[in-house]
Amino acid sequence: MDAMGRKLDFFVCVLRVLCVGGAALSGAAMSTAGCGYGLAGRTSFLPASVRTIGIPTFTNHSTIFNLESLLTEKVRGEFIGRGRFQILPQATGVDAVLVGDVSLVSLAPASFNAQQLASRYTITMSANIQLRDLRDNKVLWENASLVFREDYDATSGKNAVDPAAFFGQEANALDRVGTDFARAIVSAILEAF
Repeated sequence: MDAMGRKLDFFVCVLRVLCVGGAALSGAAMSTAGCGYGLAGRTSFLPASVRTIGIPTFTNHSTIFNLESLLTEKVRGEFIGRGRFQILPQATGVDAVLVGDVSLVSLAPASFNAQQLASRYTITMSANIQLRDLRDNKVLWENASLVFREDYDATSGKNAVDPAAFFGQEANALDRVGTDFARAIVSAILEAF
């Protein structure tokens, strides 16, 4: 279902509640229960049988040293922060397994200061992420060509076009990218977007 379809479905659910008066309000609440809407971060579209998720260390094909460890830890932490699943580092003995393969990280100047030095960079990360139900041996969520883009300010005043050099200069940039990347993935999986 596309974004417009989800919005329309939401408004239909709201109208059901508004059109029903007084004593029938509890019936309206029951009729909207199938809408699939809830508080952000509190719902999950994963099967109830999934209680433990294994997240082994991602694979890293980029030139960024230790990126796989950072991203894996960020994704594990984001799942743990949602508080609904037990997260383990292995791919066996769990209900579902999340595997990730980072294929590319690129960096491009997005804006320049008066001295014609890059003042803002766009970081692009490409990955293949898959969540597989091990009990039923089926894919629950997958994005084979996930592209994550974010802009970040350059604070060192140095120009960098190599991602490894940029992350060497900007100690916190890789951490910010990892956090934002993890939030995007976990939200997509749990909220079915």
